[in-house]
Amino acid sequence: MKYNQLGKTGYEVSAITYGGIVSAVQYDGIISPEIGSSDEYVQWAIEHGINYFDVAPTYGDAELNLGKSLVPYRKDIYLACKTNKRTAKEARIDCEKTKELLHTDYFDVYQLHGICTMEEVEIAFGKGGVMELMEELKREGIARRIGFTAHSEEAALRMLELYDFDSVLFPYNWHMNQTTQMGDRLIKALKERNIGVLCMKSMIERAWRFPEDNEKKQRYPKSWCKPIDVEDEEFLIAALKYVAEMGVDTIIPPGNIHHFKFAVEHVDEIFDQPLTAQERQMLRERVEEVRAYPFF
Repeated sequence: MKYNQLGKTGYEVSAITYGGIVSAVQYDGIISPEIGSSDEYVQWAIEHGINYFDVAPTYGDAELNLGKSLVPYRKDIYLACKTNKRTAKEARIDCEKTKELLHTDYFDVYQLHGICTMEEVEIAFGKGGVMELMEELKREGIARRIGFTAHSEEAALRMLELYDFDSVLFPYNWHMNQTTQMGDRLIKALKERNIGVLCMKSMIERAWRFPEDNEKKQRYPKSWCKPIDVEDEEFLIAALKYVAEMGVDTIIPPGNIHHFKFAVEHVDEIFDQPLTAQERQMLRERVEEVRAYPFF
């Protein structure tokens, strides 16, 4: 495994993160078709050098399963969790339940989850907003570092103006960056402030849009968007190398064991080998195929 400094946190984290949704069995009304258990997946991850685990209350039964699986390893890993609540009162309830499910009394990183609009930013930082709780949790030692996740670059940049965060989880993606430069301004701001850069959506091809997607969706039911098939190895490695070249610190694969293992097994190639001219050309051609279908 490769390790990178996560901004100014002082954490040296695995270049691939274990996304807790991999541990979910029941999620959004479906039962995972994957063969294996959370205990098996987490043990495999630990054996392959993974030391950063990320989960959220909205990931079905992921907190319950992951919490049990991490008990033997808690002191040796970094555990990040989230709340999608925007008021301090609601987020405190979220936090207490999450601590119980994860069998921990602190989080290495605690994050505001899914910031998408300027209105959400204003609520979070307003009177009684979730940021009041975040500062309380930091003083109490429950949240050792504070971060957020976002799907809007404008909202993320506004968040950085209002607070000195430790990490930001954002969609960095070969398709969206090539077509709209999505993420360029944010990653520049994060590097200037020495804030940890966490990457999601790196292995996504496009949105689920067509009837013929149903078979793949049954295979990857915990992925909100259509991931690049693991069998399409050249394409998938190029997409991952693209975001590594952008400067991300760690990549969180889609929520299935197939893509997680693929990223782990190819981590050296992803982070050590630059994109070739042939790979760049392939990604340009692939963009034209999916240009009309953004991934969220």
